[in-house]
Amino acid sequence: MTDREIFDHDLLDRCISCGFCLPACPTYALTRDEASSPRGRITLMRALETGTLDADDDRLRAESSFCLGCRACEPVCPAGVQYGQLLEQWRDHQWRGRRRPPLVQVLLRVAERTPLLRLMGAVRRPARTPASPGGPSLMLGCFERALYPGVSRSVRRVLPDVAVPADQGCCGALHAHNGESARGHALAERLGEELPGVIVTTAGGCAAHLASVLGTERVQELSDHLVRRGAVPRGEVRVDGRRARVAIQDSCHLRNGLGVSAQPRELIAAVAEFVAVPGDGGCCGSAGTYSLLRPRDARRVVTPKLDALEAAGVDYVVAVNPGCLRQLQAGLARRGSAIRAVHLADLLAAAAGGKRLPRGVPLTARAAGRARRLVAGTVAAAGRNPDRPHRPSP
Repeated sequence: MTDREIFDHDLLDRCISCGFCLPACPTYALTRDEASSPRGRITLMRALETGTLDADDDRLRAESSFCLGCRACEPVCPAGVQYGQLLEQWRDHQWRGRRRPPLVQVLLRVAERTPLLRLMGAVRRPARTPASPGGPSLMLGCFERALYPGVSRSVRRVLPDVAVPADQGCCGALHAHNGESARGHALAERLGEELPGVIVTTAGGCAAHLASVLGTERVQELSDHLVRRGAVPRGEVRVDGRRARVAIQDSCHLRNGLGVSAQPRELIAAVAEFVAVPGDGGCCGSAGTYSLLRPRDARRVVTPKLDALEAAGVDYVVAVNPGCLRQLQAGLARRGSAIRAVHLADLLAAAAGGKRLPRGVPLTARAAGRARRLVAGTVAAAGRNPDRPHRPSP
């Protein structure tokens, strides 16, 4: 059999099937199925590459969808397998044309339309300033500006010299993770031309993708940027006369792709009592489009995290990625928890005397759904999908 040239062979051949990745993999923890582990999926990739299996094979379709893409296998791999790149190459081939989930197709179309992104911003009113050639620029994010417009305003309070140009598009992370890696690379380059100076992001997944194209000196997640500048957070967050107890949920791509995890913890500890919760570095199940395509599996991943947060007795859990924030808020709302999930920027801004963080009344499931309906309505208005709908892989 001849190779199909779907994968980079240097990447594919690096895996030695040692199994160090198994304990780190969230989906393997759920199933204990070898095929649902990184080494098992690489075995499937090799079968696809050699033609042993066809792209329409049920197991290939299922596992390319079931994988969270969290890259937790990369830091523990002694052979240095770059699994994230292999997954992108797999989905580039596996999710072509009508094989791509219809919802993903629509989301990619929306993200590419900068005028539509600006319209979402105009409705929700995130921060907006003229471009500043000499200072840092804040990346608004394609859907983050609609879901969490207050985050950009909080960044302006914490980082007054940051510019927030309104006419900016998508960074391409959504495309890179969903079967259009070449388009994702091109969009990252375009955003690098649109935003001058250092690009500061409040989305861990976007930071990792954008930095892979433009470099880590050009692209910095908010906590990384603040720590690099030696910024000292002002004030503190208090609850019932004491320092608030605050946990964190890492962004997988930020932690596993860029190695940024100590920085947000350092900033939290400066304004509150930081509480380390078991599993706070593992995936929450959001994983970009994953929680939309596979909501049941996403809930299975996040449930033990919510249990651990409640057992720790924290007041807040901080996220450094909008998808993780939405996943935590929805999960806490379902169980009527009084713990509130907030973005790091909002926590730091509140400590410095900005808008107070919500407390006291558990978030209702109805309130948690408002932001999701906003984006869903925008997606529906973006135009019909030319591909006939099909059921995503189970």
